[in-house]
Amino acid sequence: MDVISDIGRYFDVHPLVLEDILNTNQRPKMEDYGKYLFLVLKMMMYKPKTGKIDIEQVSIIFGKNFIVSFQEKEGDVFDLIRTRIRNKKGMIREQGEDYLLYALIDALVDNYFVVLEQIGEKIEVLEKEVLTNPSSSIMNNVHSLKRELISLRKSVWPLREVINNLQRVESRIISKATKIYFRDVYDHTVQVIDAVETFRDMSSGLVDLYLSSVSNKMNEIMKVLTIFAAIFIPLTFVAGIYGMNFEFMPELKWRYGYFMVWGVIALITLGLIAYFRKKKWI
Repeated sequence: MDVISDIGRYFDVHPLVLEDILNTNQRPKMEDYGKYLFLVLKMMMYKPKTGKIDIEQVSIIFGKNFIVSFQEKEGDVFDLIRTRIRNKKGMIREQGEDYLLYALIDALVDNYFVVLEQIGEKIEVLEKEVLTNPSSSIMNNVHSLKRELISLRKSVWPLREVINNLQRVESRIISKATKIYFRDVYDHTVQVIDAVETFRDMSSGLVDLYLSSVSNKMNEIMKVLTIFAAIFIPLTFVAGIYGMNFEFMPELKWRYGYFMVWGVIALITLGLIAYFRKKKWI
């Protein structure tokens, strides 16, 4: 906090801006303070080890001849920009600070596509698992994915308004030539939003697919049990008749009565199986 306060005094930053920098739960936004612009953006990093998306706040103070950025922790998506500046490659060193602002925002937005690619692969894997082996653990993964997409949408949706304001803001520190580049970032932001909405629909479809798969699996189990019951009901009927303790039952005196009953049972069983196969129930 002391370091941020010192930076604020040096650049004459409003106390409310410093407060927003320290509060990392801010919604993406842009505020015009005359001498400088204050932007709050969200940076997303995909963690392969955990399979989770790490979202952190990036606060930027943009003024004449300076840009100050604040991040929550080390590690970001700006390494390529730093390399281009050190190696004097590209247009960043030749253009003004407004072009550098564009480069930073463009790096953030481009990284969204990397995160979305990972989410798309995760959805494909979940679809296969839901179809082949639906289980409660898979449903937990689906709900976790839906929560990630909600967080992603909250971070990306307001960004469109931020980029749009950068295109329209009447400020001398942003040139008309640079506003054309912001228009390109705006188009990328719209693509990201469309992809997020598509993935949200697909994640909702995974829930319906899971319920359908579980229902189909239950129907298969019930069909097998029903077939077994249908076969054994007439057999139980035959066995029940000859299990009665009446004294005068002529079949009990027959020499081959036992084998005849087994023959009847076998015929009934084979007949039912043949009927079920004809109906394509088994």
